[in-house]
Amino acid sequence: MTKIKFGTDGWRAIIAREYTEDNVKRVAEGTALWLQSKGYKKIVIGHDCRFAGEMFAEATTRVMGLYGIKVHLAKGFVSTPMVSLGVVKTKSDLGVVITASHNPPSYNGYKLKSNLGGPSVPAEISEVEDRIPDQVTDKELPSLDSMFEDGLLNYIDLEDMYLKHVEENFDLEAIRNSDIRLVYDAMYGAGMNVIRRLFPNATLLHCDYNPSFLGQAPEPIHRNLTELSETLANNAELNLGLANDGDADRIGMYDEDGNFVDSHHLLLLLLLYMRKYKEMDGKVIITFSVTDKMKKLADQFGLDYTVTKIGFKYIAEIMRDTDVIVGGEESGGLAVKGHIPERDGIWMGLLIMEFMAKTGKSIKELIQEVYDMVGAFAFDRDDLHIDNDKKWAIMDNCKAGNYTSMGDGFDVIRTENVDGYKFYFSEDEWVMIRPSGTEPVLRVYSQAPSQERVREILAATHKTLG
Repeated sequence: MTKIKFGTDGWRAIIAREYTEDNVKRVAEGTALWLQSKGYKKIVIGHDCRFAGEMFAEATTRVMGLYGIKVHLAKGFVSTPMVSLGVVKTKSDLGVVITASHNPPSYNGYKLKSNLGGPSVPAEISEVEDRIPDQVTDKELPSLDSMFEDGLLNYIDLEDMYLKHVEENFDLEAIRNSDIRLVYDAMYGAGMNVIRRLFPNATLLHCDYNPSFLGQAPEPIHRNLTELSETLANNAELNLGLANDGDADRIGMYDEDGNFVDSHHLLLLLLLYMRKYKEMDGKVIITFSVTDKMKKLADQFGLDYTVTKIGFKYIAEIMRDTDVIVGGEESGGLAVKGHIPERDGIWMGLLIMEFMAKTGKSIKELIQEVYDMVGAFAFDRDDLHIDNDKKWAIMDNCKAGNYTSMGDGFDVIRTENVDGYKFYFSEDEWVMIRPSGTEPVLRVYSQAPSQERVREILAATHKTLG
């Protein structure tokens, strides 16, 4: 049997290759054994829009039933934040989401959610991994019907629960009565119904059920969202774009001209809104690949600031014990005070929309307010699809200090290696190199004062890396 290891954010594998019903049952049994070892007895289980999600969620449920663990099972697809919120609202001990998040459609996955409503911490994930059996159980699993009759299964409407929570925490009337004209791209993911219900007049893209995602990975980055960008650029009546990934925990946004607003700018906007306008306090937590403009803004607000390794689970671990005002990562996973310690792409979009509605400003005008405080900047990321041998050879060169410049004219003045390697050419210009934890991909990130300069740095880096 395949050795199963959790990556940066759960276990992910290709459907019908490593990701099979038997292997899901093995992971579920490891989860059940961990729950049993802790004396835990309740779990929430849900799945997103990926192929056979319901089947894998039901298989996980039946394994839990074998161990006498009560399951709150979502019927129909749900987002990851809905499961996390459901864990908190039902006072359950753990959540499981059948999702591969933003991975290509050939993948599915398995995420663990803590009883605090965010990702399980690395130590707990390792404990689950250690309990995954080498073989699928040969014991007969209970049926869903028998579990229901025995009180071990409860069907739960996590979408309604989530919407009620939204209504209690946002000034939705202010948003609906504002000049915001929203275009929403669900990327065929689990956020489609929530936005449809909240904003019936929104223009919707890719909001129908399609587990193939038309062959595209549902990751909310610009190259995957050109239709959303063009819709805004070509229609003067529309002035804001919002996109979420497959399980709706990540976010991408667009201004009225169809320009992409990346996670770095969204984090800065969230910190500005939460601190200056809502007068909240707390620590700022970001992962290593996020712009250091966040530190500059946090310093101006007198807030403590911490950089973690990449992976939202490291932010969530701090949020368990620390008062955090804003936390986030470059890949679109953002969190704020007053909500669960979880990435939530819909929640973050609503916060930006509320910020716009309360101030009467466009997202471009709010970004300019940020630039007035920390300076303008641009950011981009290239994903190099290379074989693993070359990927790790490049990382060995980074570790050995073999890169003292990138191309002509980009001399390295200092290096940081919290998670991957960040090479600074000046205080406002850097490139970062990091291997993907889930795919044969090398990620190359850059920040500079302009988009043109960012592309020059990336081109020079690609040439140096070969």
